[in-house]
Amino acid sequence: MLNKAKRKNLLGFRFSKSIKIGQGIRINIGKRGSSISFGRPGATINVTKKGTRTTVGIPGAGVSQSKYSKHRSSEEHQQSSGGRGALLISLIAIGLILIFVF
Repeated sequence: MLNKAKRKNLLGFRFSKSIKIGQGIRINIGKRGSSISFGRPGATINVTKKGTRTTVGIPGAGVSQSKYSKHRSSEEHQQSSGGRGALLISLIAIGLILIFVF
């Protein structure tokens, strides 16, 4: 039998909502934050305030590979010549390429 503390950890509250705003573009809203996704089944880029996840896989096969990269800190951001605007533009461009190619 589980004690009270372990039972409490098993009962979790989850919330998520995905809103399609265009072909291959979704806004994802969850309990801990939000993100935007670009792509189609088989190739997706998901951008959050903490980092970017790129996933490539074979739709329907259950096989995929995912890579996560954290965004730079504000100190690193101030020292570099590039900005977040360049990152966002490049991610949007990659997302559009994925939409039209796949």
